[in-house]
Amino acid sequence: MTVWFVGSTPAGDRLYRERRAMTEGGPDGAVPDPAGVAVRELLAGRPEDPDHRSDWPPGVALRSPVTHAGGVFTVDLATPGPLPGPAGLALQQLVQTVQSTTGIGDPVRVLVDGRPAATLLGVDVSEPLAADDPFRVRALVQLDDPVEGAVVGSPVVVSGEAAVFEATLLWEVRDPAGRPVRSGFATTAEGQTFAPYRFEVPLDPGTYDLVVSEDDPSGGEGRGPMTDSARITVR
Repeated sequence: MTVWFVGSTPAGDRLYRERRAMTEGGPDGAVPDPAGVAVRELLAGRPEDPDHRSDWPPGVALRSPVTHAGGVFTVDLATPGPLPGPAGLALQQLVQTVQSTTGIGDPVRVLVDGRPAATLLGVDVSEPLAADDPFRVRALVQLDDPVEGAVVGSPVVVSGEAAVFEATLLWEVRDPAGRPVRSGFATTAEGQTFAPYRFEVPLDPGTYDLVVSEDDPSGGEGRGPMTDSARITVR
């Protein structure tokens, strides 16, 4: 499943995804409600990366399985009472979590206590919610693997997705004191759109911070580059 959380960037708060294994399969390994499993993970508000957070307030729960009919997902939530607003990226977290986990880009209708709601967290939810423009809400650099806290062998295989200028992605490996150990660049499969990347880095055993970043074609005159990172251990 894919659960979307919020992280800070030089362009403001953006969405970052965390991929997790399903643990609720039946005897045949099938998961009857994968979107519901992912939504519960989202509402629990426990990102694995310490740089991530959830904009959902505590106490919100999923009342029933997520359904999909007529080209619309339905998510029925139970709330502990009136919720504050505005919600930041909370509702986009929900929409993108459902769509990414199922692989279906249909909009998401949100119910509250089994009934349609006009607003939730200060946002109009009277109509099904679509995913916003990814260039507006997603971090432009996403590190998927290795994940935060991973123990890996060498060479370290690094992969993710990014939308970067001329398909150029920078990377750096730092020791725990922040000193650079290795650095270089990689390319995405396509420039100026969200596209996958993959590269390998040979490293001696130890603990490192792996950072992937946009290039900065403005030479420092524009906003700072978006980055993603993970602390890993090489065995």
